[in-house]
Amino acid sequence: MRINISKEEMLEGMNIMNSFGARLTGSNGHNNFIKWLKNEISKMDIPVFSDPFYFRRWEEKNSSIEIINGEENISVPVSSVYPYSGETSADGITEELVYVESINDVKKTNGKIAVFNVANVNFIPSEIAFDKRTSYPEDVVLEKKYEGPVITSFVQCFYGIISKLTKAKAVILIWKGLHDDCIEGQYLSFITDYQKIPMLWVNESNGKKLIEAAKNHKKAKFILEAEIEEHSFSESFYCILKGKNQKENVIINTHTDGTNCVEENGPIALLQLIKNLKDQELKRTHIFVFTTGHFRLPHFKDIRTGSFQSASRWLAMHRELWDGKGDHFRCVANLTIEHLGCKEWREIDGEYKCTGKPEVEIVYTGNKFVDKLYIDTVKERKTVRTITLRGHNALHFGEGQNFFTMRIPEISLVPAPYYLCVVSGSQEMEKFDIDLMTEQTETFARLIEKIEGISAKELGKSDRYSIVKAKSVSGGYDLSLSGLANKISETIKR
Repeated sequence: MRINISKEEMLEGMNIMNSFGARLTGSNGHNNFIKWLKNEISKMDIPVFSDPFYFRRWEEKNSSIEIINGEENISVPVSSVYPYSGETSADGITEELVYVESINDVKKTNGKIAVFNVANVNFIPSEIAFDKRTSYPEDVVLEKKYEGPVITSFVQCFYGIISKLTKAKAVILIWKGLHDDCIEGQYLSFITDYQKIPMLWVNESNGKKLIEAAKNHKKAKFILEAEIEEHSFSESFYCILKGKNQKENVIINTHTDGTNCVEENGPIALLQLIKNLKDQELKRTHIFVFTTGHFRLPHFKDIRTGSFQSASRWLAMHRELWDGKGDHFRCVANLTIEHLGCKEWREIDGEYKCTGKPEVEIVYTGNKFVDKLYIDTVKERKTVRTITLRGHNALHFGEGQNFFTMRIPEISLVPAPYYLCVVSGSQEMEKFDIDLMTEQTETFARLIEKIEGISAKELGKSDRYSIVKAKSVSGGYDLSLSGLANKISETIKR
């Protein structure tokens, strides 16, 4: 197979994608990006099949916080909105601030503006979420404690529920323990449904002003205007490259909605893979799937396939393309491609900056056979810092989860940089490496080539989730029942 991944074409595609701005689910930028992708595939004389959807879309239009301080109000910068939280009128809400310092303060938020600290979740051992298969080079590890804005917002997503129960008017969430620059523009949390209460995020520095004002029983003016479109349009789509074998296929997938240049640039890589494959004599059929709804999972997930990602709906709708029953196609392997070209950024000596390394590639591999296949392939790269994982404790991040739960052997690239969900004017391009993206895309092209020569029997099925017991991803000791008990005990003591 001739592999020719064009760095220049991918960079051009990245710039075109960025020109559409943030591509939040169903937004104009998202729909225009989809139109461009479909047109690029059509120009290759490949038919495109579309699945249209309509849903209730929420998008922030204006937000602000002002502390009422006599004749002169004090403006407090908003770091970001809590998506699908709620909304106010243009006049906003002017009420007393109540700092919820303990459980006893919760009841005081009735009719007021609740203020919560949201501390960085840096107490969860990484082995609770991850079970290591392999790393390359061998010294690659994840943090001992899984932390950062994404997991923090996922774990601590209950503030809206609490505030609704106490009948608060609005909520201000203050990031704690994460650098102010790191959390600017974070579109989090995107896994919760419409909250029916307006919520805004503020960084730790500005949050101190709000906490002080709340302790002094001051009022604040809170504005969160949002546009609500009851029947917003979006679509998933796919294309098929036919092979000699009309019984077996390989599915390559990603999603199209995203916040910046890495979330989600998988479609740009898929275009290159399609271009490389379209004129080849393929043994198996290859299906390329571009789903919508990753940033609106409560609406687009379909738990009938045992997953909570956006591709779960596509799988539920198109069983004839993968489940192998009757005259249906049997999917013998899945490649999920997300978040390419990520540089690692962390807080160093009080500054949020690049570490000089690529972000660790988190890669889920469905079983030991495809794990070895992936590791052997990345060894051909110049730049590589990867760790492979098995789905663990019912946790599996990224769109590959959909295939893992269906026992389809997957190789799923899903790096998780701290800036993954940031909406910014720069599209986070200063944190992106086109050379790394090119190498990663070439890796998947080689995987496609190798899988063509491997039987379905050799590829096997994906393992099931490992439970509790896990091989360490952080360089510490492997997790066992006794080890888990020790870690819980240590956390309680601290």
